[in-house]
Amino acid sequence: MASMKTIITSLLLFVTLSNMNLEARNLLQTTTQPNLPSIPTLPKPTLPSIPTTLPPLPSIPTLPSVPTTLPPLPSMPTLPQPQGNVPPLPTIPSVPKLTMPPLPSIPTNPTLPSLNFPPFPSNSLPNLPSISTIISSIPFFSPPPSTSTP
Repeated sequence: MASMKTIITSLLLFVTLSNMNLEARNLLQTTTQPNLPSIPTLPKPTLPSIPTTLPPLPSIPTLPSVPTTLPPLPSMPTLPQPQGNVPPLPTIPSVPKLTMPPLPSIPTNPTLPSLNFPPFPSNSLPNLPSISTIISSIPFFSPPPSTSTP
């Protein structure tokens, strides 16, 4: 089914391109130029002339004069004084200061007794294989077998 669609698509593409080629050849074979409309000429605009002198600036109006002396400020009214004994204002009680207990003293590092170990005998360790022995035992890392016979 997909191959049928491909064949139909390629056939349509071939027909379209061949028709375009024939029309282009027909246009090339015409000897007379087609009559195109002429481009109309537009009138040239005339710009107003730029004045060389500037008009005078308008005059700044004079500001009214400010008086140099100011009128006196109004006096503050006096408040009536209370007659007799005035009770004192209440005071804010002070908060007692909290004291923290002293920090305990930091003990000094005690001296640790030194321990003396006897020397370790070297013959008590098991024999460990060397790295070259370990790598050659892995088939991937081992060298290929020799092809020559001794």
